Amino acid sequence: MNRILTVLINAWKISDLRKKLLFTTAIFILFRFAAHIPVAGVNIVALRQLFERNQLLGLLDIFSGGTLANFSIMALGLNPYINASIIFQLLTMVIPQLEELSKEGEYGRQKINQYTRILTVPLAGVQSLGMYALLRNQQIIGSLSPLNLVNLVVTMVAGTIFLMWLGELISEYGIGNGISMLIFAGIVSRYPVQFGQTFAIFEPGNLFNLIIFLVMALSVIVAIVIIDESSRKIRIQYARRVRGRKIYGGQSTYLPLKINQAGVIPIIFAVSLILLPSMLGNFLQGVPQPTVAKIAGSLANIFQPGGLIYNLTYFFLVVGFTYFYTAVVFNPDKIAEEIRKYGGFIPGIRPGQPTANYLNRILNRITLAGAIFLGLIAILPSIAQGLTGIATLTIGGTSILIVVSVILETTRQLEAMMTMRSYEGFLR
Repeated sequence: MNRILTVLINAWKISDLRKKLLFTTAIFILFRFAAHIPVAGVNIVALRQLFERNQLLGLLDIFSGGTLANFSIMALGLNPYINASIIFQLLTMVIPQLEELSKEGEYGRQKINQYTRILTVPLAGVQSLGMYALLRNQQIIGSLSPLNLVNLVVTMVAGTIFLMWLGELISEYGIGNGISMLIFAGIVSRYPVQFGQTFAIFEPGNLFNLIIFLVMALSVIVAIVIIDESSRKIRIQYARRVRGRKIYGGQSTYLPLKINQAGVIPIIFAVSLILLPSMLGNFLQGVPQPTVAKIAGSLANIFQPGGLIYNLTYFFLVVGFTYFYTAVVFNPDKIAEEIRKYGGFIPGIRPGQPTANYLNRILNRITLAGAIFLGLIAILPSIAQGLTGIATLTIGGTSILIVVSVILETTRQLEAMMTMRSYEGFLR
C-alpha cells in the first residue's frame, strides 16, 4: 500500500502524468454516469433478483461494471469485446496467417485489434438478442415489436462500442490498459453498496463473523499480490561471437516464468461450463415426460451453486483450464527455438528440444501452484459464506483478483513512466 501511495504522489508531481491521471478520472466519471441511464420497459427490481440467483449473470455483471443488473444503455458492458479478444487470442495459435501477423510488431497488433473490434459488433448483437430472450422468459420485459427490438439491440451494441472507445481513450491518453481500467472501475463502484447492505443488517452477535470475514479478505489480497509478483527466473547465457576486432554476446539474462500465466481466463471458461447442468436441469423440469423431468430435477439439485459437488467440479475445471490456457499462451518449443536462434542456452541444458523439455517440465510444476490458487479463488465465495454466514458481503474472488492485478500493473506502468522521465532529464 505504501508503495502504491508513494508512486501516486510522485506521479502527481509530474505535469504530464498528472494530466493522464486527471483524464483517466474524468473517463471514470463519464462511465459511471452513463451506467445509470436505463433502457425503458424493464422491471429493475425483478432483474436484480434474477442476477442474485444466477451466478453466470453475476459474473457477466462483474465485467459490465454493474450496468447489466441496472440494464443501462451499456448493459452488455465489455463482455462482447472480451469474448472477441479471447477468440482471436486462441485463433492466433492455430491460424498461421494470424500468427505471422501477431509477429509484425505494432502494425500487426493494430490489425488484430481492428479485427477484434469488428467481431465485437456481431457478438454484441447476438448477446443482446439472448439477453432479451432471457428477460422475456423471466417476465422481466414484455414482448417487443420488431421495430422496438431492433431499437433495443442497436442501443445495447452502441453502448458496447461506446465503452470500447472510452477504453481506447484511456489507453492512449490516460494511465493503464483502458479495458482493464473500466472493468476495475465497475467492480470498485459496487463495493460501497455491498458494505452498506452488510452494515444495514449488522447485529452485535455477528461481530466475530465479520472480523473473520475481514481477515479472510485481507489474506486473499496478500495472497493475490504474492502470486502475481512471483515467478521462476531461468538463467539464459548467450555465447560470445567474434567479428573482426569486436566481441559480441557473452551476456546472461533471465527468462521469468510467472506462476499465474493464465490470469482470470480459466475462471471465466470454467464458470460457463459448471453452470450448464443446473441451467439445463431447471429448463427440462417443465417437460411433460416424468422420467426426464425427474432426472432434470436431480441434476439441478446435484449441481446447485454452493453445493459440495458443484464446488469440487468447479475447482477441477479451473485447474484443467489453467493448464490448457497456459499451454496456449506459452509455447516452450517456440521459446527454445528463439533462444537457440540468438545464440543463447540454459546452463547445463543443451539447446533445441532438451531446452523445450526443460521449460515444459518447469512450467508444469509452477502452473500446478497457480492452478490450485485460481481454483481456491473461484470457490472462495462459498467458503466465506459457509464460515461466516454473511451473504450480503461476499468475497468475490474473481473480482478481487481483477482489482489487485489492475492496481499492480498500473503501478508498474507509472513507475516505468517516471523512470523513463528521469533518464530523459539526465540526458538533457
